[in-house]
Amino acid sequence: MDERRQDQRNKVIFGGIASTDAPVSKDCIVRDISDHGARVEFKPGAAVPKDQMSLSIARKGKSFLAKVIWWRDNIVGVAFTDAPENALPPSDLAERLRKSEKKKRQLQRKINDLLGQ
Repeated sequence: MDERRQDQRNKVIFGGIASTDAPVSKDCIVRDISDHGARVEFKPGAAVPKDQMSLSIARKGKSFLAKVIWWRDNIVGVAFTDAPENALPPSDLAERLRKSEKKKRQLQRKINDLLGQ
């Protein structure tokens, strides 16, 4: 298979939020990323964007406009466009993750109390 990417992608597991013209955004996982594109996985059965989307990655603190190059089932390969990164609204994913981790710690403490540990 011919490699058509401009540069090598780095394997990662980043949480992301993809949005299109539709009012609903979708949680996704960025599986690999480069300066020019990424491979993004959605939940099985999710409506996968087929044209373009905005992709916010809280861990990188960046948002990208992305053109869908290929898709297979619930995975898409995207190429980032040259639009300014600041054109997209910031993601609240980092805040949601912090709240989730805090709730997890609280629940773990309750479990330990109930078990007498």
